[in-house]
Amino acid sequence: MTKRISKSLVVNGITVVPEAAWNAELDAKHERLVEWLRAEHLAGVLLRRHENIAWITGGAVEECVCTAVETAVASVLVTAAGKRYYLTTENEAPRAHDEEFGALDFEPVLFPWYGDETTAAAIRLAGGPVGSDTPGPELTAVNLYPLREALSETEIARYRWLGEETAAATVESLHQVEPGLSEYDLEAITAANLLRRGIRPSVALYAVDDRILKYKHAVPRGHRLKQYAMLNLCARKWGLVVSITRFMHFGALPAELEARFKSAAQVNAALLHATRAGAKSSELFLVAQAAYAAEGFSGEEKFHHQGGPTGYGEREWVATPSGTATVVDNQAFAWNPSIRGGKTEDTVLLHNGQIEWLTATPELPVIDATAEGKLYPAAGVLVK
Repeated sequence: MTKRISKSLVVNGITVVPEAAWNAELDAKHERLVEWLRAEHLAGVLLRRHENIAWITGGAVEECVCTAVETAVASVLVTAAGKRYYLTTENEAPRAHDEEFGALDFEPVLFPWYGDETTAAAIRLAGGPVGSDTPGPELTAVNLYPLREALSETEIARYRWLGEETAAATVESLHQVEPGLSEYDLEAITAANLLRRGIRPSVALYAVDDRILKYKHAVPRGHRLKQYAMLNLCARKWGLVVSITRFMHFGALPAELEARFKSAAQVNAALLHATRAGAKSSELFLVAQAAYAAEGFSGEEKFHHQGGPTGYGEREWVATPSGTATVVDNQAFAWNPSIRGGKTEDTVLLHNGQIEWLTATPELPVIDATAEGKLYPAAGVLVK
């Protein structure tokens, strides 16, 4: 095995991924990518998107200077001959070496900040046609999702840490919520609890009271909380994404809303039960459609997508009536069924054929939902 990285992944003094296991992950990805390049008759592939750079480096590189853009301040080139490079500007080079690429076996290629030589250098170094995850002249567009849809055991180890810490940050934030706070306050509280754990928020949907019932994607607008609050977020670390939604209500939860949460949990249970290797996107859509109808909410699936696999994208694909994508083992999922203010959303892992919760919050109320006699718990509303 080639030595790809010269360190272990250690967080707060705890080894999440040992050096040998990290090397095995990176070596396997490299070999898979080189084999794919040869099959595609490409001399190299230029990776500029955050998710693909994080994937090929095992999460060791997160070149995220501007969170609002999809591409990084450095690019990665892997050639069919097995060479590995990172390309960046001279002013970014010291930090890129010290904090990102220094422990990895990538050779630096540098150029002035005022003259982007990325594409020309990639074509020259590869010596032939180059694919890229970002469109550009002289580049062939490629999609690497099929190479990264199934997670390795080391990726799963990172995912477990991220799911647990994101769930803890969400619960901590929920307990800081009180009437009178604005939706911006809810966003700020949660972001702070994530950021101090080294986790970046990537989706922020925070709403209160009637806005939760009115909108499926209720971005914060500053309304002040009276009784009902929603914390709906995605968060990233090491390129991986976690999705979670939690609710709280001050005063007794209305019976009608409580019933909607129970029905959403049943739809979620049906989807989780059907999330097995080989299941198609279109089949999963029909599962959700039938589950809504069984709960007395026929057609509810039309109002919002129901979710799908996650990993290095907030959703890699979503279940649709004509979808052809297929579930694979060792894949992460985030289903998000909702019924007029009642919703359930967690990140789970299909691991060796079994569903494992990555964002479980057992300290919060739990709804016991079932599918064909099997229990699939969902988070209930925290009532204060």
